[in-house]
Amino acid sequence: MRLRALLDTEALGLRLLGGEDELDRTVRGVMTTDLRDPSRYLTGGELVLTGLAWRRGPGDCEPFVRLLAGAGVAALAAGEAGLSTIPQDLVAACARHRLPLFAVDETVAFATVTEYVVRQVSSGRAGDLAAVVDRHRRLMSSGPAGGGPDAVLDLLGSDLDLRAWVLSAVGREIGGSGRSLAASVRAELAGAQQAAARTARPAPHRVAVQGGRIYSLFPVRAGAEDVRATVLSDWFLAVEADAGEWPAERLDLLHGVTQLIAVERERRDAARTVRRRLAAEVFELVRGGAPPAEIGARLRAAAPVLVPGAGDAPQWQIVVARVDWAGGDLAPGPVARDLLEEVLVDPAAAGAEATDRIAVAHLDDKAMALVPLPPPVPGAQEGGEDSPAALHAHRLLDVLRGPLGRGLADDGRLTIGVSAAVQSAEGLRGALEEARHARRVAAARPGRVCVAGHEELASHVLLLPFVPDDVRRAFTARLLDPLRAYDRRHRADLIPTLEAFLECDGSWTRCATRLHLHVNTLRYRIGRIEQLTGRDLSRLEDKLDFFLALRMS
Repeated sequence: MRLRALLDTEALGLRLLGGEDELDRTVRGVMTTDLRDPSRYLTGGELVLTGLAWRRGPGDCEPFVRLLAGAGVAALAAGEAGLSTIPQDLVAACARHRLPLFAVDETVAFATVTEYVVRQVSSGRAGDLAAVVDRHRRLMSSGPAGGGPDAVLDLLGSDLDLRAWVLSAVGREIGGSGRSLAASVRAELAGAQQAAARTARPAPHRVAVQGGRIYSLFPVRAGAEDVRATVLSDWFLAVEADAGEWPAERLDLLHGVTQLIAVERERRDAARTVRRRLAAEVFELVRGGAPPAEIGARLRAAAPVLVPGAGDAPQWQIVVARVDWAGGDLAPGPVARDLLEEVLVDPAAAGAEATDRIAVAHLDDKAMALVPLPPPVPGAQEGGEDSPAALHAHRLLDVLRGPLGRGLADDGRLTIGVSAAVQSAEGLRGALEEARHARRVAAARPGRVCVAGHEELASHVLLLPFVPDDVRRAFTARLLDPLRAYDRRHRADLIPTLEAFLECDGSWTRCATRLHLHVNTLRYRIGRIEQLTGRDLSRLEDKLDFFLALRMS
């Protein structure tokens, strides 16, 4: 039934105090409460009746209404018995959270309103749709034993013939009904969801992906006031169907399912609280230069939480991340922490041995992750490509760049640094510094999502980003501007020829073959380059200068 029907029923004696634009909301139940926090007993869609016994002062209304709005209730009805009027601070709080507010006349008992709502809702639940909703609620309210997202999605498939998946912001599959989605499809859906979230378009979001399949996306949100705080770490529900023509009852059902999945998300977030605290303690010791023995003792104490049943982790890696938003009005640390917690449990990003026991903390304006790794494979190079469990910067970049680029839009930027693996507490301080320096290298690059690994700290690439801009411009102009000017006048392709010559290590034959030129033509062009710049490309020093100028241009 709709809220409007309650208002139109004279026997209930309800008077609307705010929320006239929301009267088409569906009422799926009723609850009477005077608890200060009744959210644990709410599943969404209820008409909440209250005698205001929880209100002891003007400051109590805002948190109470915020909890109700976050739980997705349909409306609040406050009894006038014993009151001269409904407090204005309650009216204002409901208006801020767009929660319809009714006054219940003192001559009308709450039992009368409850009986009427239950009777109307029960008659509307006579079909299969109602049975599915009730079964979902029973599953989720029963806690972890209820089966989590997979059990809810299985019911969608068996009762409504809908295939659905719960995905993370980077496209990780958290739960699904039936077959798994291809990685490319998941990444495309994740990017579409983030783009829609940044534009604040109302859900569901309709997306056509490769192969012509249509998906409808429903966000699973925690109700953050600033969407940027959660857009990079939110979950969402992807349904393989076009919800554009669905009746209101079915849309209400899917929105209800997302609220139920949000309960599971909150449970998992709560489970991470202890690991966050332990990670913060370890990183404080490492940053503060504590003795390795003290750090090792803290790691051994944390091992049952970080790696249950495994004792001391034989290897560790450290990842440092920062998310920057234009204007600097949003704290970057918590956003980066939530993002890393979602990313580093994804096998596609973190390797085949990804675990949900990642410990992430945010200190100052950055997030730092302590990633446990299994013992190295005998004969494998430490941190190399033949170590599948280790984190690799390029793999992180491949997974993050597509989806997160759309969530960052034009005002956000993500930079990440990855350390090498270390096998003892003695190496953690060096690993932290390594990851921090790698992140600085990533930050010096262009692009919305930039990742750098420890292997880049032994390359000239480390030095280039830190050369002052005016020095870079002067250096490249002195070497390359004469060639650019000549190319503009004569279309001689001296710059492409120079690049190819250096990439071929100065081999005349290989370079000529690559450019489809006669060797004599190539020699003429190189001679012209040397004449215009006063350099000799047979000398290593001049080759190196040209190479650096091209990299910095």
